[in-house]
Formats: sequence, C-alpha cells, structure tokens
Amino acid sequence: MNDEDLLYTLRLKLDPTHCTVKNWKNFASRWGMSYDELTLLEQRTHGATYQSPTQEFLLRYNQKPVTELTELCQLYQRIDVLRLLQRWLDNDWPSRWQNAH
Repeated sequence: MNDEDLLYTLRLKLDPTHCTVKNWKNFASRWGMSYDELTLLEQRTHGATYQSPTQEFLLRYNQKPVTELTELCQLYQRIDVLRLLQRWLDNDWPSRWQNAH
C-alpha cells in the first residue's frame, strides 16, 4: 500500500466521521487495534498537526495484503472503497509490479 494516489483517496473515503458509515475506526478495530490506540489516533486528527487516522492505521498494518482490506470493505458494505481498491488492483498494481521486477 505504498501508492500515494491510492492512499490519498482511501483517506478521503475513510477519514470522515459519519456515524452511519463504517469508517477507519471500524477497519482498524477489526484488525486488532485497541480502544486506546483508536482514541489516540482520533485525538491526533484535532489540532495544528493533523494526521490522517486512515493513513496511520494502514501504515501500521502495511504487512496485511490488500485482499484483506477488500474483505473488510465487503463486510462493512463499503462498495465505494471496494471499487477503488479493485480498480487499483486491476489497473495500477500490475504495471507497478512489472516495473519493480
């Protein structure tokens, strides 16, 4: 998940805190982040040094395959994020992999 464009778009979709939409907290919690860690990340989003909680939890769990993230999207019915990831996997990932190898 090192692709900056993908990460930026994921942040746009998962950072907002709408109580009716599953966001970064649900994803991070499902991957094992504790309540205290969630609270700490949430507090970092307020103040002068804004840090994206989505980016923080994705970087923390960067060893997980993208397929696990897509499974969470299906579980939480985040079709918008699922489509973004599928488009990235189909279009961008193969060319980046070929360039790296």
